[in-house]
Amino acid sequence: MTAFWGEVIGTMILIVFGGGVCAGVSLKKSFAHQSGWIVITMGWGFGVAMAVYAVGGISGAHLNPAVTFALAFSGSFEWSQVPSYIVAQLLGAFLGAVLVYLQYLPHWEETEDPGAKLSVFSTSPAIPNYFANFISEALGTFIFVLTLLAIGANTFTEGLNPLIVGFLVVAIGLSLGGTTGYAINPARDLGPRLAHFVLPIAGKGSSNWKYAWIPVVAPLAGGSFAAVFYNYVFKGTMSTAFWYVAAALVFMLCVVYAMTKKQSAQRSAVY
Repeated sequence: MTAFWGEVIGTMILIVFGGGVCAGVSLKKSFAHQSGWIVITMGWGFGVAMAVYAVGGISGAHLNPAVTFALAFSGSFEWSQVPSYIVAQLLGAFLGAVLVYLQYLPHWEETEDPGAKLSVFSTSPAIPNYFANFISEALGTFIFVLTLLAIGANTFTEGLNPLIVGFLVVAIGLSLGGTTGYAINPARDLGPRLAHFVLPIAGKGSSNWKYAWIPVVAPLAGGSFAAVFYNYVFKGTMSTAFWYVAAALVFMLCVVYAMTKKQSAQRSAVY
């Protein structure tokens, strides 16, 4: 199997477990209905671990464009391979979401709430605020990638690393995920959101494209900065990439802050 198909299948497995647990908790007449946030975080964490076990030896199991970008910025992954990895991750995430849709086929009509259906596929903020939501996703991904790189520098019993990464995802979900649903992965959000948009889901409502850019851009920014930060602080390696990425992150935060102020002004004018 090629690395491309490894990323497709690995990301598909990730979404089957992650989207599957969201469906079980959110959709009516599922035995797991309303079983709670801890169940969701555990499902995602173990889903990541199983996906890494499945394809780690084939593609390195990035399963996440933010991880792919971070490894490229850190110098441990070729930039020439980045586009094919991202395409594979998006394709795998889309296919995984389709499988979740089929698994829970009778439950869509039984669930009236369009928001509950969308939550199976993609994230949304508990309190809509572009600036706060951007910080939440960027910070969550920064912690994820920084800790991921630190885990890679340690020596564990053979075969234990994927499980440790799974527990890392659980920890982030429990501690930081309650604000935006912790996408921390552009493919995890965008691929299934596209599936939600095209699938014939009964009463599905909007795919919330106005918000969709945040779980794509913020994780890429946070993950990339984590990589250059790790090289600088942990390894003592300074490069111009650190300043470029830091400047880009500050610029993005300024733009998002301005967008949020404009959004608030428009809401105030309406009310």
